[in-house]
Amino acid sequence: MTTAPTIGVLALQGDVREHARSLESAGARPVAVRRPAELEAVDALVVPGGESTTIWKLAEAFELLEPLRIRVKSGMPTFGSCAGMIMLADRIEGGIAGQQTLGGIDMVVRRNAFGRQIDSFEATLDFAGRGPLHAVFIRAPWVESVGAGVEVLGVAEPGDRIVAVRQGPLLATSFHPELTGDARVHSYFVEMVREL
Repeated sequence: MTTAPTIGVLALQGDVREHARSLESAGARPVAVRRPAELEAVDALVVPGGESTTIWKLAEAFELLEPLRIRVKSGMPTFGSCAGMIMLADRIEGGIAGQQTLGGIDMVVRRNAFGRQIDSFEATLDFAGRGPLHAVFIRAPWVESVGAGVEVLGVAEPGDRIVAVRQGPLLATSFHPELTGDARVHSYFVEMVREL
């Protein structure tokens, strides 16, 4: 893919503008996605942070949940940050009764694992061997376990918790790379989109 890929940002809740800015910095053409027709028109998708139960319920209300699952299952490159990581998990811990995800990554994610809003923090970690990266964690999940096909791209203290993973065309971080002005995570995702 030589032209700028068109990457949708799921615009139901969360840091939509910030992700769009980071994608633009990384050489993509970002567009907001709120409807199935808009989803069909993109090469890839970002599922931003926010509140995973709200994103799930809004996706249902906008008749996007099944179309999202179909596109993810069919191999559309998708990047989820924070709540987006939860949405891409095959299994979650600490969810509300009946909480649904899009699935796609063979992992167990624990919601709000690092604590409440007041426990938000910043840390430096190595992301995918690309050197030190400043990461912002806000009511962040962590990955409890991964299946054999999942590549761990980053860990954070305390306890060397898994905070960044990739499985095929799917990427997920428990931190918010769109908030730091460092577009390396988005650049990594745009490279993925170009390769696939």
